[in-house]
Amino acid sequence: MNTIGNKIRILRETKGLSQDNVAIELGLTQPSYARLEKEDERISITRLIHIAKILKTSVSDLIDEKTQKVINQQNSENPSAYVDSVINSDKDHINSLKDEIIFLRNLLNKFKEK
Repeated sequence: MNTIGNKIRILRETKGLSQDNVAIELGLTQPSYARLEKEDERISITRLIHIAKILKTSVSDLIDEKTQKVINQQNSENPSAYVDSVINSDKDHINSLKDEIIFLRNLLNKFKEK
């Protein structure tokens, strides 16, 4: 399936932008941005609008009818399962952010020692 994240990646690469470039524009770290391309269910509407502006495209170009049907199915067919998956996804995201913070603190401490 051609997901939103995949469309964003293809468009970003076509425009010659790195994940780092787009991440900086969004105020994210590169690993956080990379997760958005892989796990597009984390992309909020606000963030999707910002990404579309950066890539000089429209949100409607990033979301096609098939994707919209999947989003609607996730939200209506089994709402409790969808909510559980979002909660678990958020927990995983928080844990990965904690790991990034630890990594960045260690990196900062190494520079302070020099």
